Amino acid sequence: MNDNALKTVSVTSSRVETEDENILPEASGEFVSTPYVQELTEGALSYLEAGYPVHFAGPAGTGKTTLAFHVAAQLGRPVTLIHGDDEFGSSDLVGRDGGYRKSRLIDNFIHSVLKTEEEMKSLWVDNRLTTACRNGDTLIYDEFTRSRPEANNVLLSVLAEKILNLPKLRINGDSYLEVHPDFRAIFTSNPSEYAGTHKLQDALMDRLITIALGHYDRETEIRIAIAKSNIERNEAEIIVDMVRELRDIGVNNHRPTIRACIAIARILTHRGGRARSDDPLFYRVCRDVLNNDTVKVTRGGQSVTPQKVDEVIRNVTRE
Repeated sequence: MNDNALKTVSVTSSRVETEDENILPEASGEFVSTPYVQELTEGALSYLEAGYPVHFAGPAGTGKTTLAFHVAAQLGRPVTLIHGDDEFGSSDLVGRDGGYRKSRLIDNFIHSVLKTEEEMKSLWVDNRLTTACRNGDTLIYDEFTRSRPEANNVLLSVLAEKILNLPKLRINGDSYLEVHPDFRAIFTSNPSEYAGTHKLQDALMDRLITIALGHYDRETEIRIAIAKSNIERNEAEIIVDMVRELRDIGVNNHRPTIRACIAIARILTHRGGRARSDDPLFYRVCRDVLNNDTVKVTRGGQSVTPQKVDEVIRNVTRE
């Protein structure tokens, strides 16, 4: 995805369409709204409507991006989406010098006199943050701690003083842009992940209202698994209970996530399998999806994940 052409983005919470460079989130039939999700949504909306940026922080698989799109859809404004990137500089958010335009004027009004004038102007290209601030879009900055802190410093004045500082290279010469009153910002990050992330600077953290996300409650996970796979409820309950039990005993208690529930349910539905202890397909799918890297159950320094998966399957499917 480049700065000039946004493609349609698929998310769990909403169906999105593009218009020019904007994402227009709409409600999706697959989105699961439970009391837990409604509480999170209403809380985030109350902060955003009061003019404060919201930060969804939580481990992988807790629905941060999904929830961000769902909340943005409630605001009814176009969405500008940015993904954090270690290669980002401030220009990747604000804009950059896009080259030069050269013009030449030849004046031969008097045939014996040739007058030539040449002018070269720098071309400035606004990037997504500038566009969102100018148009009053909802900014979703996904995994923003993957960008270097110095790149995100430009957000400080945007979120506090509602002013975007701009380089003087910009075509109209303005050195700042007043942020549109409808502009809102939603950030997501994974505080527990250390690979490819940067420490969040205090000045930016102080401007955000952070909502800590954990794994969904049991009922929400069951309904998500059903919505994403069309599996029967009793089998969705078995899959979710198995994943939740493994999550409690593993070395990495953030995993396996709801994505494991969805994957197992989808494959079983596709292959005609059943979430039962006497179905060899169920055992094989569970062992592949819930692998050593996902669960990390060890004993004496050695992985016992396959044995533990078998044990949990027998416990959960016991009638």
